[in-house]
Amino acid sequence: MVIEAARELLANAMEEEGQADELLTRHARHWELGRLAMVDRNILRLSVYELRKSQAPTKVIISEALKLAQEFSTAESPRFINGVLDAVAKEIRGQVNPAAGEKD
Repeated sequence: MVIEAARELLANAMEEEGQADELLTRHARHWELGRLAMVDRNILRLSVYELRKSQAPTKVIISEALKLAQEFSTAESPRFINGVLDAVAKEIRGQVNPAAGEKD
């Protein structure tokens, strides 16, 4: 059952890859998504999907993303992922102006 849920979550996140990439491109300043490590890029995409669709608290989603980054990516990845997801979460929650990347 856990594996089925994980597969469904991944499939849903990949279906919405385009929307996730748009958000990530706005907030991963000075980084092209194609140049990010594949692990980081996919942790970010999965997290964006969860931020958009899940009922889980934002802090829990970001915390889980950071754990994945610590386990499977580089030492610098958690800090980068934290910053990007924090900015994305603020946009999703309506706390920043997406065009300006600033607080309203």
